[in-house]
Amino acid sequence: DPQPPPLPKKQLQRAESLPEPGSSHRCHGDPEPLASSILYSIPPAQLRHGEGAPPRDRPSWAPKKPLTKSQSLGEPLVRSSPQKAPSASLKELTFGTADGELGQLLESPAGVCGVVLGCQEASLARLSAHMQEELVGPEERQQLLQAELAGKRWAELGVLDPQPCCQSGDAWYFRVGFTFKHSQLQFAVKVPKPCCSSLGVQSSLGTHCSIQRLLGHFTDRLPQELVLPGIPGKQSQGPCREEPACPAPQPVLQVLLCAEVPQQTLADFVKGSHALHRTSPGHYERLGCLLLLQLCMGLEHLRVQNVAQGDLCPENLLLVQCPCPPRGQQELPGLSLPRLLISSFFKVQEKQRPCSSSQEQDWSQGLAAPSPPAAAELNVGRLIYQILHVDISLENILGFRSKRLPEIPLLSIYSAGLKRLATLLLHRDPQQRVSIEQARGILQVLLWGPRQELFARSRKSLGLLQSWLQVKRALLLLRFAENSAGARASPSLEEWLCCQYFQGVTEHTLYQVTQVLY
Repeated sequence: DPQPPPLPKKQLQRAESLPEPGSSHRCHGDPEPLASSILYSIPPAQLRHGEGAPPRDRPSWAPKKPLTKSQSLGEPLVRSSPQKAPSASLKELTFGTADGELGQLLESPAGVCGVVLGCQEASLARLSAHMQEELVGPEERQQLLQAELAGKRWAELGVLDPQPCCQSGDAWYFRVGFTFKHSQLQFAVKVPKPCCSSLGVQSSLGTHCSIQRLLGHFTDRLPQELVLPGIPGKQSQGPCREEPACPAPQPVLQVLLCAEVPQQTLADFVKGSHALHRTSPGHYERLGCLLLLQLCMGLEHLRVQNVAQGDLCPENLLLVQCPCPPRGQQELPGLSLPRLLISSFFKVQEKQRPCSSSQEQDWSQGLAAPSPPAAAELNVGRLIYQILHVDISLENILGFRSKRLPEIPLLSIYSAGLKRLATLLLHRDPQQRVSIEQARGILQVLLWGPRQELFARSRKSLGLLQSWLQVKRALLLLRFAENSAGARASPSLEEWLCCQYFQGVTEHTLYQVTQVLY
């Protein structure tokens, strides 16, 4: 039988001494090898702290709550680390935390640097969640509204304008009002065009900032006052004054209730922004990067659920005005960033379109059709040209039988990066194209760095990128604090996107993306 007295002392000494050689990895030097296998959205530091990852992503050996040293003795020595115990409580650490608890954290192998970095990551995660709730609303409130709207028809909704507020490639949208909990809400009724309904797919999608949210649906006869442009004989011009002159009854259609009221489509925005692009190319092309980033994030969300955008063209991408434009942009028309929403979908079939024997034929077919998800990269590449007001029609592309594409003029600091990204997305060889996930990473680097000048004085390395990330996270939190102290308006959509980036990116991802981009 083992002798009980010496065992705890021996094991405690061993458990305390094992992590010490690598305890400085959080502050300087090369990161731990674990980070090389981390996905884009999960920072390695969060996984080392046992926080930030959803339960399904947590390793089976990771403790779900802080363990004492004696409790962790039964875990494998390589997998259990005393650094996880103190850092697991960093989510709850505040300025008012008792000094006794702070002292225990500061005595851990991670030290002051590890505590500060862990607190910053936890704070960014909380800020990101708070901003997302500000943008899309609390999930509980949407569920209550869905329950309240169940069974409602046109008679219970107040049509605010008989003319559509927006017309996309596959639907008309009308603004309606509804009283909910003593407040007047506005949302949109989506009237799908013939053969364009995607209710079965759309109703099963999870909540995402770039995906149109459904509150309900019903089948009913359209009110007489509604005007459906482009459908002659399907609407009236007003109440009938003479019985024989009354128009035919409106059709019975299935309509969808949508949480967001679209202001215009991306096609409308691009068409009306020629002057803005000419007079303020930097502001406009930054807006273009942010819109493309939202699109890529939405496409990633759909791909995880085996769903694809029905027709990835500017006419089917909706723009919704954000509640509070950032101060400083309110007086500049056209510079306020709208939310971009994907609004039409189809379920991806198990059997994909077979690869053609000719890359030229495969490339042409992918550009020509509202296509399978494999062609999403090609369509996003086309969108870059369309946003930058460069002719990228199918006839134009197919006229370039060499590997050359239409030239993108270099008007701002974003032009060269967007040109590089479009070239990578429109590559004729599918094996050479970047994925939607990689395109999202490139857009984030274009917007928030690191830029090439970072590598002018020092050779690019994981250590340099890790240090850059740590400093930028600290500066970002300081900016949020200063804005809050200045009684500024609610965080903007761009600030939320920036927070998402620095919350989830790793130095390994930055290394790969900058290699491709620069």
